[in-house]
Amino acid sequence: MSEFVFSIATPSDDEDIRKLLRDNPVPGDITISYERSPSYFHGCGVMGDFHQTVIARHSADGLLAGLGCRAVRSMFINGRATDVGYLGQLRVDRRFQGRGLVPAGFKYFRALDQDRRTSGYITTIIEGNRVAEGLLVRRAGTSLPLYREIDRLFTLALPARSFKTHKHRTVEVRSAVDDDLQELIRYFQHYGAEKQFFPVLREENFCPGSARTRDLRIGDFLVAKKAGQLCGVMGLWDQSAYKQPVVREYSGLLRWGRHLYNGFARCRGDKPLPAPGEPLSLAYAAFTCIADNNLEVYDQLLRSLCTLAAQRGYGRVLAGLTERDPLLAVARKFPHLPYVSRLYTACWKEKSQFHDYLDKRISHVEIATI
Repeated sequence: MSEFVFSIATPSDDEDIRKLLRDNPVPGDITISYERSPSYFHGCGVMGDFHQTVIARHSADGLLAGLGCRAVRSMFINGRATDVGYLGQLRVDRRFQGRGLVPAGFKYFRALDQDRRTSGYITTIIEGNRVAEGLLVRRAGTSLPLYREIDRLFTLALPARSFKTHKHRTVEVRSAVDDDLQELIRYFQHYGAEKQFFPVLREENFCPGSARTRDLRIGDFLVAKKAGQLCGVMGLWDQSAYKQPVVREYSGLLRWGRHLYNGFARCRGDKPLPAPGEPLSLAYAAFTCIADNNLEVYDQLLRSLCTLAAQRGYGRVLAGLTERDPLLAVARKFPHLPYVSRLYTACWKEKSQFHDYLDKRISHVEIATI
């Protein structure tokens, strides 16, 4: 009999899943446990209209040994709306690491992939995670999908503070209202298609109770107009009601320099980094869409979003941009803490054409949905 039993998670598994996430944080300069309260399943809908959480239990005692997620959502691929998969949230309880759980789990995922919902997936691995890179990328076995790196993904933690706007700006920024919805959808459809993996957004995604945009309202978006024309959109998405990143440990320079950093932060009016055991106070810069990658428009929107975040009491704004995106250079000029991952396409051998199908468009990863 196999050491592990795999299944699709149900609400009866909720408590065990939340404990596994709490007890097995993700290492890095800031070690973080990505927790889910009051229910793990409340945050699953943001990953896609279709989602599955696979769990593995130890056959001998029923303990939860690991989990991983598979989701499918509509994204723009080469300018066309396409159902694309996402593989993520892979966690193995430390008590069961090194016992063949990951290859066995991907064998289960491969069987699920036979439903033909998608021809390929995207996924990310934190830069410097040699164990994951070795297991999933360099020494992948026959049960694992083929990984191909396509970009580096930078998640920048910007301080939520009031930033001055340029005196001679030509861009006007305001909060969106309900009457803007149809114009925003048309704008996303047109300019979102210019980037690889930008989510396909429809009016129903912004109806009350939509799981895809849980707790994100039209009033959380900022719109930029130039000469009366819509030229940029950026949302402020607070997911703290169902997803809580909790700091568990600092390493490297932050381990010794956090108090010094916090002293400077207080002088600037920024919120300090939390102590281990405390949650990060943050919101996401979500569904950022800038016509023609206009740097001035992006700069004004990001300044305005950080100001809005400060007014609402958040400590930081997380902005996600890939290395080839020209907007990254603008975001890096803001004070920030960087968090770097590598973006991959992933598909099993019989669907390897997914790797080669992608054209050279700049990748966009909606970090609030992964």
